[in-house]
Amino acid sequence: MTILADFGFYAVLAIFLIAFLASAIRILREYERAVIFTLGRYTGTKGPGLILLIPVIQKMVRVDMRTIVLDVPKQDVISKVNVSVNVSAALYFRVIDAERSTIQVESFMDATRELSQTTLRAVLGKHELDEMLADRDKLNDDIQKTLDSQTEAWGIKVANVEIKHIDIAESMIRAIARQGERERRAKVINAEGEQQAAQKLLEAAEIMAKEPGAMQLRYLSPLNFIAGDKSSTIVFPFPMDPASMVPGMKKDG
Repeated sequence: MTILADFGFYAVLAIFLIAFLASAIRILREYERAVIFTLGRYTGTKGPGLILLIPVIQKMVRVDMRTIVLDVPKQDVISKVNVSVNVSAALYFRVIDAERSTIQVESFMDATRELSQTTLRAVLGKHELDEMLADRDKLNDDIQKTLDSQTEAWGIKVANVEIKHIDIAESMIRAIARQGERERRAKVINAEGEQQAAQKLLEAAEIMAKEPGAMQLRYLSPLNFIAGDKSSTIVFPFPMDPASMVPGMKKDG
């Protein structure tokens, strides 16, 4: 009985030691870091490799330092000229400070996801639709810089932002097409008006060239309106031959 009791005691002791070592030993991969808390207080960051913890007294939070690809779902964006579009994007970021990413924010993944959505709407809302479609590289840079400046306090580095799709509602496409057709027609009508005006001016110039007196009368016609204003005296000098003003009038001498 004594031998069996001793065997049971050693077996329990061995199990206890194995459990103790299992809770004390941690192995971190090359891309992982451990944020250590001793009695609830931050006491350091360790890893990669083998680390030892004091069971019960010390706890650790494992942090992945690799680049994370975050899919930003479609966001309703109102452009600068009140055109509604749906925009989706991809966000590439990584943790550069394991301590801050654990202590400064509850969940850096959720916080970065929410921030990327609001930033996407805010930045794109400052631009017109043509800029969204033509200048994606510039918009990507603007969004990346804005996000990076705000996530720095969390120990997060936003490496890149890529706008994937910009979708315009079918009704909005039809409205834009109608507006474009109206603008095209307005330009055509304006061009036709300019052409007709130029033609009339050409005809008037030809008539005046044939009749010098007509040119002089046209020159004097504004005086009729100016003379109606009695608030000032206007001197309107012009060298001309009065006989040339009236067709058929002859000079004396």
